[in-house]
Amino acid sequence: MNIIDRVVGWFDPRRGLARIAWRDELRHYDAGDNSRLNTNWRAINASAEHTDRYSRDTVRARARDLERNSDMLNAIIGAFCRNIVGGGFNLQAETGDTDLNQQIEKLWAQWCKKRNCDVTGTQSFNQILRMAVRRKKVDGGILFVKRYTGGGLLPFKLQTMEVDELDGSMIAAHAKENRVVGGIEYTPYNKPVGYWFRQYDVDGMSSPEPVYIDAKDVIFYFSKHRPSQLREMSDMSQTLTRVRDANEFMVAEDTKQRVQASVALAIKRVNPQGVGRPNNGANGKGYTRQMFTPGMVTELNAGDEVQLINPQGQATDASQYVKLLNRMIAAGQGLSYEAVARDMSGNTYSSARQNLIEDGMTYADEVELLTEVIDEIYESFLISAVLAGKLDLPDFWNRKDVYFSHEWVKPPKPWIDPAKEATATQTALRTGQKTFKQIAAENGKDWRDQIDDIAEVLEYARDTYALDLSSMIFGQQGGEPTPVTGGGDADGKADDEDNGDGQAE
Repeated sequence: MNIIDRVVGWFDPRRGLARIAWRDELRHYDAGDNSRLNTNWRAINASAEHTDRYSRDTVRARARDLERNSDMLNAIIGAFCRNIVGGGFNLQAETGDTDLNQQIEKLWAQWCKKRNCDVTGTQSFNQILRMAVRRKKVDGGILFVKRYTGGGLLPFKLQTMEVDELDGSMIAAHAKENRVVGGIEYTPYNKPVGYWFRQYDVDGMSSPEPVYIDAKDVIFYFSKHRPSQLREMSDMSQTLTRVRDANEFMVAEDTKQRVQASVALAIKRVNPQGVGRPNNGANGKGYTRQMFTPGMVTELNAGDEVQLINPQGQATDASQYVKLLNRMIAAGQGLSYEAVARDMSGNTYSSARQNLIEDGMTYADEVELLTEVIDEIYESFLISAVLAGKLDLPDFWNRKDVYFSHEWVKPPKPWIDPAKEATATQTALRTGQKTFKQIAAENGKDWRDQIDDIAEVLEYARDTYALDLSSMIFGQQGGEPTPVTGGGDADGKADDEDNGDGQAE
């Protein structure tokens, strides 16, 4: 009721109530009213940077605390690390030249070793990627700085920087029209052009002079959810409170179960010593800070009795509550309960398959973002390899797009039901829904290598043991190896077989 309604209601209560009733009819959203149920729900509209700036550091610190102390949070982080990076990304160069592709892939595999790709020499490329996914989930993001140094296979390495190292106190921009927000210099269109990093000495003390690095040498790996968002926010911000609730609940439940499992003996004194009932005097005792421990034997003051406060609820109720929290936390991260809790007790094949598909869509968004980072790193790798003379790529500077062409292939995930998965794959191939190249990529294989391997096995069996394994490998009728009769060619025909026109081929 506003002031006008109050004035009208004072003179004419009937008309005042009518005004309120009609105004309530005009409200179309329950979430937009100011009724009793929404009294403490206060929210404002502001830019993403304005709302994130004052909570970013606190949310990050709390997420890191739970990362150190919460098994539930680490279960979520582990699910993302396993499914986004897993066994790593295998390079398939697609320059159009098979020999050149193999040369590039071999050089890339060597560069991915920790002594060649990491400026500190402590992490391989796949290990760096796993750490990046972890830091994005907890801190909100991580920065990759391209360092052009000597030593190693190429004069190009990576340095990973935490978001804390951005100097938020810096306000002076290089260009007059630019602005610095949170340690990053932006154009008027909010495009980052440079990063200001704090410098630290050996003891971890920061230097007063930050270092400026051009944006072309920095990759900022974070998720952007609003057009006005400039910096990162922890991916766990929506679920941190529930993770902490689960931790606090489990501590209380654990204490309760330990108390109930303890056996203690209290001796009750019937007649008090001395005159009157002493209270914390020479003949009495206090119970402040007394601990309930297994096997405890204690003596009570005369007239005192033991009263046990026993909270209602059974362990089964606690397990259901924790399971509910697990479901809500997993759902807040776009995952199924089974992916986080690793509890498959109530699953059927269909439900497990459906959860796998839905979880895969969540991981696909993160994989897409991470592969953009890897793509830029790969392009810098190729340029450095050409400049260092490790690769001979004719007319490279005019045909960079051709040489940059590539794909990333991940190792396959184990099948839930191999028989059903194999049947589905065979059906998809025969009906044209998938190509052999796509199926090979899903299995983490290069389709050319896979064909070469199959051809090698067939040739070896035929030439060495005179066996035809094609029926077994390709699922033809019978499925058993058959002896090769005579000296046939690759098509299985005898050298002197009639071709139908009365003459041998």
